[in-house]
Amino acid sequence: MSETNFENSKLNAVVCLNRQSPAICHLCGSDNALRKLILHIGDITYYLNYDSLKFLVDTIIGQMLSNKVADVLSNRLLILCNGDITIDSLKQLSIADFRGIGLSTRKAECIQGLIEHVKNHPGFFDKLQNKVDNDVLHELIKLRGIGSWSAKMFLIFVLDRPDILPYEDGAFLQAFNWLYPSSKLTKDSIIMICERWRPYSSIASRYLYIALDSGLTKHPFVELRE
Repeated sequence: MSETNFENSKLNAVVCLNRQSPAICHLCGSDNALRKLILHIGDITYYLNYDSLKFLVDTIIGQMLSNKVADVLSNRLLILCNGDITIDSLKQLSIADFRGIGLSTRKAECIQGLIEHVKNHPGFFDKLQNKVDNDVLHELIKLRGIGSWSAKMFLIFVLDRPDILPYEDGAFLQAFNWLYPSSKLTKDSIIMICERWRPYSSIASRYLYIALDSGLTKHPFVELRE
């Protein structure tokens, strides 16, 4: 299956998790604090983003920017590409075109490098689908502008890998600090605490993102009711 067909065939993929789901049963049984959060939020439903190229382009655009500013720039690029982010539509753009919608020269060059790589490696995204997590990370971070954080976001939100711990992500760290206020925000400390989440670290992280996005983290965790 070609990259385009692979993505378009699953654009509407949806995942529903409830109290009977193996991931939820495991997380509730292994972490009391997370259990309280899960019971408060309840069942979750999320859509998978299988537009791999656009996801990575948007990720490059959004680096070091607020979500609001990143969304504005991504929408400008979408308009510039006549509503369709593809290799062909992006290839038509010059550095000046990217700069004209507010992107830095570096980000423009990273996007051009990405599309050149995908064009020169047919089936690139399909092949990532079939690789183990560490190999996906290795393949993606070889690309200019794609680091560990970007690659982990791809693993979670595009490939739906269940056991990715995004300790590099600021939003995750903010919610984690709310859930475990007495814990150190160091890589080793987070990995040690979250070991109990495995093999469903991505699912636990999704609950933390929901807590942050819904405003739950504006109030002390101890006040949370199941």
